[in-house]
Amino acid sequence: MKSIAGMIVIAGAMLVGATGQSNAATLNTMPEVGAAIQACWTPPANAGNSTVTLSFSFRRDGTLIGRPKPTAIRVAGEEKMRQAFVDAAVAAVDHCLPLSFSPALAEGIPGKVFTLQFNSPKQEQAAPRVKASP
Repeated sequence: MKSIAGMIVIAGAMLVGATGQSNAATLNTMPEVGAAIQACWTPPANAGNSTVTLSFSFRRDGTLIGRPKPTAIRVAGEEKMRQAFVDAAVAAVDHCLPLSFSPALAEGIPGKVFTLQFNSPKQEQAAPRVKASP
């Protein structure tokens, strides 16, 4: 009986998670995409003046083609701190997916490489830096 109740709770949690993504706001521009991903960003504690830039590509359905790749990393400290910062940036992208693109944005997304910079609180800028390749 306990195992059936546990499976129902797990199934319910999975259903809530799945429906939560489908109710996400439709994104119309790349700055909106950058802001949506930045909203999922939680830098590691004591990150100092760190930044990492990730490159990645989307499918039309808002999922990624492959894994985000770090293209520029500036993290003070040892390798463990560097890896934690990069892992947190990749996790921010993973936790926000799938994104909901407008039809116009979805049409132009596939095959383009986007870069997004993740900053520690000391490095945060007014707007996220999002860049798309031609």
